[in-house]
Parts: sequence; structure tokens; C-alpha cells
Amino acid sequence: MGPALVIGAVLLIVSAAGGGICFAQGAEPSLKADTGDTAWVLASSALVLAMTVPGLALFYGGLVRKKNALATILHSLSILSVISLLWILLGYSLTFGPDKGGMIGGLDWVGLAGVGMDPHPAYGPTIPHQAFMVFQLMFAAITPALITGAYAERIKFSAMLFFSILWSLVVYAPVAHWIWGGGWLAKMGALDFAGGAVVHITSGVSALVCALVLGQRRGYGTDYMAPHNLPLTLLGTGLLWFGWFGFNAGSALGANGVAVGAFVATHTAAACGGLVWMLVEWMHRGKPTVLGMASGVIAGLATVTPGAGYVGPLSALMIGAIAGFLCYFAIVWKGKFGYDDALDVVGIHGVGGIAGILATGLFASKAVNAGGADGLLFGNPGFFGVQALTVVVVAGFSLVMTYVLLKVLDVLTGLRVTPDEESSGLDLAQHNERAYS
Repeated sequence: MGPALVIGAVLLIVSAAGGGICFAQGAEPSLKADTGDTAWVLASSALVLAMTVPGLALFYGGLVRKKNALATILHSLSILSVISLLWILLGYSLTFGPDKGGMIGGLDWVGLAGVGMDPHPAYGPTIPHQAFMVFQLMFAAITPALITGAYAERIKFSAMLFFSILWSLVVYAPVAHWIWGGGWLAKMGALDFAGGAVVHITSGVSALVCALVLGQRRGYGTDYMAPHNLPLTLLGTGLLWFGWFGFNAGSALGANGVAVGAFVATHTAAACGGLVWMLVEWMHRGKPTVLGMASGVIAGLATVTPGAGYVGPLSALMIGAIAGFLCYFAIVWKGKFGYDDALDVVGIHGVGGIAGILATGLFASKAVNAGGADGLLFGNPGFFGVQALTVVVVAGFSLVMTYVLLKVLDVLTGLRVTPDEESSGLDLAQHNERAYS
């Protein structure tokens, strides 16, 4: 009943605000939407949707054991659905609503009141405000879905839903507002083109906390826990790569040169990340693996995300190489620390997000995007300092708030399934279904 109570409370807020069913246009419709830009942002929204379902769902679903395949896929599908409604009712207003002290958005746009078809000058002056809203909805949905890889195969479905709802409100919304909604980090000059901090650092650090609080899976380190269906994971990899063009190039909010540059940077980093991971693993372990190259591609994509619209192709190549090397060894070192991040969210998204924000502080150039900044390598050490501060603040905030949420939920509902349920698999124990007959 936890998620239902949260949604009910949101509905009460909408009712109290008196605007939940009003879709009024802006008071001063002085900007005009461009059809080409609008078409690109809507197409990009659909691409980011495909990253979550089926992309991430299949990527994660193939990595777990077959007794947990359906439960893992359902994590992504259910989060996409519940966060979509939460975003429309409350999340968008908290994230992008009129700024309140640099910390959070107001309740002015609860239920999308005032979010209509006229462009908003700060959120895409050539696209309808609702187009920007639905594009950002897809980011809000995929971010908590990324975290599910850390606690896969052992969390209660109800706890997962309740955690995702609350996390979106108390972690994602504030951080996104700080950087994208005109909050205090944005005012300091922090740059995150498509979510290195907002998406990847928040999810990666929160994933580490989840893995530590929930503890290891039964049999971790002794039982055979290899992926049950790597072709499924590769299909998910391809869909993630495909959708990431909308994730990054769509963040230009128009069909323009910045979008083209972000598109090229995205592909360059993904290809380089996959190849570097493969070569490093080949030298380290003696053989290249399919899973390794797929992981390297995702690492390259995650790491280039914050700088995609601010760096040139050669810088993107360097970022991809950094991602393939750093994220590979982050996962190798995971075994030495002993935490059970089931699907390597920390090593790929956490480490990749941190590296990407810092790399943006190094490689960003106004010659690529005049609306950005010059990085350290282009003579601006102050900007690199702001990026480093962004890493520390976002990581620290995500860590503390996630820990508090998990502890509260553990008391209220419990987080883990029983040992017998974990042994039989979550497909049967939580959903009374089997992925394979």
C-alpha cells in the first residue's frame, strides 16, 4: 500500500493547489515554437523512452539469473509508469518550477498547471513547454531504474516501488533543480549537458548505498551467478546506444549544430569506451569478452553524457578511453571491497558520471558551444573547480538521503525478501510467473 499512499498524497496536493486539471497557456506567449526543433525533441523523448523499456529492461534482465529475469525487467517497466505519473503531478514542478532559494522548484506547476504549448524562455524557447516537460520526464524515469541493478535479485517489489517514488522526490528533483532548473549550482556555472551528475552520479552513488544497506545476495562469492542470457543483454546494449542519441543530442533542445556535435561525441565515446574496455580486459585476463565490450560501450556513453554538447570529437575520444579504463578497474576492484552491486551500477554509472563531470571541466570549449565554458585545458581552472564541487555536493547529498530513505523504509516495510523467496527466485516469489517454461 506504500506507493498507493504516496500517489494519494500527491493527488491531494494537486487538489489543494487548485491547478491539477488546468493546462493553461503562459500569460505572455511571446515565443513561437519551431516545428523542426519540436519534432526533434519529441523524437528524442521517444528515444530516451526506448532506453528504459526495452533497453535497460533487457540489458539488466539478461544479466541476472533466469529465476529473476521477469522481476528485473518489471523493475524498469513499473518505474517508468509510476515516475511518469509522479512527474506530471508533482515532480516537474519541484524540479523546474519557479526557483525557491536556489534549492527547489515551487508548486506553481503542480499537475502541469500553466505548462502549455507556448515555449518557456528558459526551457527551450523554440519548443512547446510540454515538449520540454515530457523530454525531461524520460530522464526522471530512467534514473531510479538504473539503481535497480545494484539491488537486483533480493529486494521486495513493494519496497522497490516505494523507494523509487521517494528517491525521485527527495534526491532527483533537488539535484536536477540545482543544475538544470536555475538552482544554486547552475548560478555558480556548473555544466551538465545531459545528466552526468543529475542522472549518473545520483544513481551510481545511491546504488552503492543500496548495495551496502541491503547486503550481499545469498551465496554471493560461492554460488554461480553468471548472466543467464547474454544475447538479451546485447540487445539491450544496442537499444541503449540507439536511445542515447536522444538522451544526449536531444538535450540541445533543437535540431541544430549543438545537437549534431553531441551526436558525434556520443557515438565516438561509446565506440572508444567499448574498444578500450575490450583491450584492457584482454591484456588483464587473457581474453576479450562480449559482456566486457558491452559494458565498455555503456561506460563510454555514461561518461561523455555531461560534456556531449561542450566537447569536440577528439575530446570525446579521450573521454571514451578514460571511461573504458577507469570503469573496468572500478568493477575489478569491487571484488576487493566485497559489496554486492549485482549489475555494476556503481562501476559504470557512478564512476563514469564522476569522470564525465570532471572531464567536462577539462575538455569543454566555447569554440564547440558558445553557451558553455572553456575548461581547464583551455585556460579556465575556475570552471574545473566548479565541476569538482558539483561532484562532491551531488555525491554527498545522494549518499546521505539514500541512506536515510532506506533505513526508514526498512523499518516501515522491510527491504529484502525472505531467504526462501530469494532461493526460489523473485519471478515466482514476488510475481507468481516464470520467464521460461
